[in-house]
Amino acid sequence: MPHLTAIILTYNEERHITACVASVQFADAVIVFDSHSQDNTVKLAENAGAQVIQNTFENYAQQRNAALEAVKSITDWVLFVDADERVTPELADEVRQVIELPGYAGWCVPRHNYIFGKLTLGGGWYPDCQMRLLKVGQAYFDPTRHVHEVAVLDGDAGLMRHHFVHYNYDDARQFHQKQRKYIAYDAQILFQRGVCPRFHNFILQPLRQFWWRFVTLKAYRDGLHGLRLSVYMGFYEWVKYRLLAQMCQQKRGEKNTPVDVDV
Repeated sequence: MPHLTAIILTYNEERHITACVASVQFADAVIVFDSHSQDNTVKLAENAGAQVIQNTFENYAQQRNAALEAVKSITDWVLFVDADERVTPELADEVRQVIELPGYAGWCVPRHNYIFGKLTLGGGWYPDCQMRLLKVGQAYFDPTRHVHEVAVLDGDAGLMRHHFVHYNYDDARQFHQKQRKYIAYDAQILFQRGVCPRFHNFILQPLRQFWWRFVTLKAYRDGLHGLRLSVYMGFYEWVKYRLLAQMCQQKRGEKNTPVDVDV
């Protein structure tokens, strides 16, 4: 049977790490790949039976690639699990089965996202498939994608039937914190492509985002919860274009000054 290593990326995850490590004990080895946490993450991980490797964080793609490099001589397959995710017994059994199938370089794992404590199936939060089960030596993460990283495979990709359980956002405060980081990154990408917003972007893009989430991706199936999330995402589309406009104004006013926008 192929050797399987579960890798958990962490930074200050003391709340989740013990339960996450417990959910991946079916693997042959469990490694917590830590970004020099300042809380009790490392101690709790070691107490739970995981090996801890510390590596300075640059971005998510770099961190996952560094983890793959660290285990390339000791394992056949890697299952990446985030600290706020759990592997169910059904998913664990399926992982053990599929890594024995020939020809595959990676498997995409769908997620059941719990947002504000509620399972969220509309609005684009399901199936939310993540390429996390990777054959070592035949997969890496695109280094240009620093957020929402993308796996590149030398071989076929498969789709798992069972799910991660993902405790995505505990409350609105955490949701807003993460969205501010995501839209700052997205605005920077648009700016690097030479895109500057026009007046209608501040109206049409948020409305399109809301409609896409609530109607096209069926967030209405989640009732008021889905409506709330769709409104939030429409609002952050507006914030993204506001940040982009600030970058463009700064470039016009200070052409030789690096752009540094405070979100």
